[in-house]
Amino acid sequence: MTPKEFTFDAAYQPQVRAKRGTREIMLDVIIALLPALCVGVWQFGAQALIPLAVSVVSCVFFEWAYRKLLKKPDTIGDLSAVVTGILLAFTLPANCKWWLPIIGAFFAIVVVKQLYGGIGKNFLNPALAGRAFLLASYALFMTTWVVPGSLAGVVDAETMATPLSYMKAGEALPQYFTFKSMFLGTMPGCLGEVSALALLIGGVYLLARKVITWHIPVSFIGSVALLTLIFGSKNGGGYTHVEWMLDNLLTGGLLLGAFFMATDYATSPLPKKGQLIYGIGCGLFTVFIRYFGSYNEGVCYSILVMNCCTWIIDKYTKPTRFGVDKKAAKEAAKK
Repeated sequence: MTPKEFTFDAAYQPQVRAKRGTREIMLDVIIALLPALCVGVWQFGAQALIPLAVSVVSCVFFEWAYRKLLKKPDTIGDLSAVVTGILLAFTLPANCKWWLPIIGAFFAIVVVKQLYGGIGKNFLNPALAGRAFLLASYALFMTTWVVPGSLAGVVDAETMATPLSYMKAGEALPQYFTFKSMFLGTMPGCLGEVSALALLIGGVYLLARKVITWHIPVSFIGSVALLTLIFGSKNGGGYTHVEWMLDNLLTGGLLLGAFFMATDYATSPLPKKGQLIYGIGCGLFTVFIRYFGSYNEGVCYSILVMNCCTWIIDKYTKPTRFGVDKKAAKEAAKK
């Protein structure tokens, strides 16, 4: 009896299908970022919308122009450029020069994203790479913090230092920097980083919508919490170990980075085990930079460093395929 032959028509794609595509996922991310945006506008006023609008428009324009120039399919409809623009603006001072987001957007979209093939092919997080480029090029403009509206009658100045600046210098925090103020967002800082509560709400939304999993945020935040609790303050300032830990968790870009940056699909590992290793690595580098570096923040560079390590984490943590000998798979991976 002649065996029956079967053909497989890939056009029908009888694979697993998901109801949500890139556009739907990006919409969820935008929704998750709204609480932090509302707090930023509440604290810094309508002027905070200027760098946000410039950043989003610039990212969308550069993506459209690049792909139009090279005669590639238009991808601005997937909203990934919009998300990059929002995240880039969230890492900038609310009173930054209007041209800073344009330069950052060009570097993020053209250099980091499109030159490597577009969405899903970049090995660095575009928004963080744009921020790192701006910080290296325009450090003064990137570290000038406007006084938030809630402290306008308390601080007699137009700009002020962030809590991390005091901590880095070994000085005690002023009385107006309490755990409550840092949790709610009544403090100076980047547009989208000041409110821990708003970022936690957004992070929980992403987890509930299954846009991200808990592995990277928990391992990232947990490793920072554990290390800062053990080491305590390096430069004094009268902090207890618990106070030092909480101050490190509630200030800077840790929560924004843990929920919205480090979880980027294209630049983070796929296996759950790899995601835990990746998150712990982000936490280690963050603490090491804050303790031993000259810069008082470390989230941006820690995530970028771990982005570069994603390929090797994926290589050694991917599960063995069913029916494949584990020893043979390890030997093949070494070649």
